[in-house]
Amino acid sequence: MKNALIIGVSGQDGSYLAKLLLDKGYRVLGSSRDHEVNGFKNLSRLDIRERVELLSIDTSDFRSLITALAKYSPDEIYNLSGQTSVGMSFQYPVETFNSILIGTMNLLECIRVLGLKSRIYNAGSGEVFGNNPLPSTEATPHRPLSPYATAKSAAAHAVSNYRDAYGIFCCTGILFNHESPLRPIRFVTQKIIKAAQRIASGSEHKLILGNINVSRDWGWAPDYVEAMWLILNSPEPRDFVVATGEQHSLREYIELVFQSYGLQWSKHVVNDKDLQRPLDIQGNIGDSSLIKSQLGWYPTVGFQEMVRRLVKHQLY
Repeated sequence: MKNALIIGVSGQDGSYLAKLLLDKGYRVLGSSRDHEVNGFKNLSRLDIRERVELLSIDTSDFRSLITALAKYSPDEIYNLSGQTSVGMSFQYPVETFNSILIGTMNLLECIRVLGLKSRIYNAGSGEVFGNNPLPSTEATPHRPLSPYATAKSAAAHAVSNYRDAYGIFCCTGILFNHESPLRPIRFVTQKIIKAAQRIASGSEHKLILGNINVSRDWGWAPDYVEAMWLILNSPEPRDFVVATGEQHSLREYIELVFQSYGLQWSKHVVNDKDLQRPLDIQGNIGDSSLIKSQLGWYPTVGFQEMVRRLVKHQLY
């Protein structure tokens, strides 16, 4: 039985990944900053709360991390922790850097110091490519447009450096946007659904958004955690882009959600320029040719089906 440690198990990706690994027969260790006060509601929604061994790890605290790694010596480590909101990173850039870059550096250094043979998965992001010509591949230069993307870019370069310099099996999954009903309400995809629900129930609530003309490559989160596992179990360590290869505008997403509730979106959505980010990606598309050809990964859920499942709160 393999031991896997998921750092940041309480989030969307961590919870789906925990279920995937449990189904594959892994012993799953899951961490949060303080597991005694974290409700782990996502694990409960997937009915796996009691099957995950929970512990406290703060990746910004080197001692906390090295103590846990020395005790458990996991075969696989999935580093999914850190600040996850692009918009919030403009308000808290230093905190974003600390949680993403310093946390990743601490993990890599702990593995080097302890001499563990653990394989490390680093959660990357398609945001690192900025407004480069599309589609983006593993060879596309990084041109980040937010503190979040800048931190993700730096962390990905650190992973590459430790892989080359010290022979550590560490990889970055460069994942583009992926959604599920486990997303917290602060994400715009969930904010739109909750607003449409209230309006359909009779509320005169207006949905206030920033730029709705941006486009994204959107996928289904359970597909993407499968890619994480494939990346970490590939014969050789390397980085992979994970995406659908299609982009759809936020306006399209809004229209489909409101149609699901029998509503005309334009009557209920208000644009507020003050909500627009200082810098933003106008559109992104990922080219997943490499992971398709080498590891056999393909997305199984398209954009319209993804929206349908989100509206229906369909976990799988």
